[in-house]
Amino acid sequence: MLTKIIREEEIQHVKKYVEKGDTFVIITHVAPDGDAIGSSLGLYHFLSEFGKDNVSVIVPNNFPSFYRWMPGAKDIVIHEKYPDFSEQLIQGADVIFCLDFNEPKRIEKLASTVVAADGRKVMIDHHLNPSDFCRVVMSYPEVSSTSELVFRFICRMGMYELINKEGAECIYTGMMTDTGSFTYNSNHPEIYTIIGELIKKGIDKDLIYRRVNQVYSESRLRLMGFSLYEKMRVFPEKHSALITLSNEELRRFRYVTGDTEGFVNLPLSIGGIQFSVFIREDKDYIKVSLRSTGEFPCNEFSARYFNGGGHKNASGGEYFGTLEEAVKVFEEGLYELNPNNFEEIKNKPKI
Repeated sequence: MLTKIIREEEIQHVKKYVEKGDTFVIITHVAPDGDAIGSSLGLYHFLSEFGKDNVSVIVPNNFPSFYRWMPGAKDIVIHEKYPDFSEQLIQGADVIFCLDFNEPKRIEKLASTVVAADGRKVMIDHHLNPSDFCRVVMSYPEVSSTSELVFRFICRMGMYELINKEGAECIYTGMMTDTGSFTYNSNHPEIYTIIGELIKKGIDKDLIYRRVNQVYSESRLRLMGFSLYEKMRVFPEKHSALITLSNEELRRFRYVTGDTEGFVNLPLSIGGIQFSVFIREDKDYIKVSLRSTGEFPCNEFSARYFNGGGHKNASGGEYFGTLEEAVKVFEEGLYELNPNNFEEIKNKPKI
């Protein structure tokens, strides 16, 4: 028996939307990760099993190739490639599910269309401080992943039987990837109860792990080696590490979407390192990924210095400027906030 985390009024509201709606759109955040794709496709398969024929999943831009095996992934609409079609789907939807993001800016160019759409909007998310742009907000930061929330939502409606094997594979993938294969944010026993229920649906969790983590290209492995040998800086006195990559370096190793996923976790395997940051150039901004272990809140660091947020041990941010400037901000921030002193200054105002 799972704890009833989601409020009953939220369940009943959205259950009515599901029962009465004819056209559904599921949207997730820019640079979709495993939880974004997994939760979206998990919900997609549930709605299809419920008998809904007009269900679309829309993402702002492309997603890594190692998620394309997931059932339904081939039907995902990428706004960057098909902007007019994506916006038409959103404008015509009866119900719009906003998954794994808590504010419109996380879907970038889709934001204005989603906010203006007449369809009933439902947020299902586990990030802190959700903004008020959806009619129903299921926001539970204590839950490990949005995929876990989708599972709980379906079960609370009394429709567990409508989770098929394909949907279960997607939900498990989201849970696995958003916890680093259950190495962080995953110490609650009910997570493993859910995994047991997904296995009953016929998933092969070992195969899913291989499909996600053991299908990388030679270029990715060489880029990883370069990042560790040439680009990683360790700050032992602050129990921290930094990896940076420029666009030029990414091109040198024939970078494709997803090639750097997980790089931020690598320095945490060094004894004594509790905080790791990965900074890389993107097309229009600098992307920042942060991970930590123990009690150090990397989301606090992200919020203070990189206009970001997320979970205590896994978060992200962004910087508009040069890579060198972003590194300088990191260095200044590390001097002020690091695993040695965060308790002393956690109430200090953000810069």
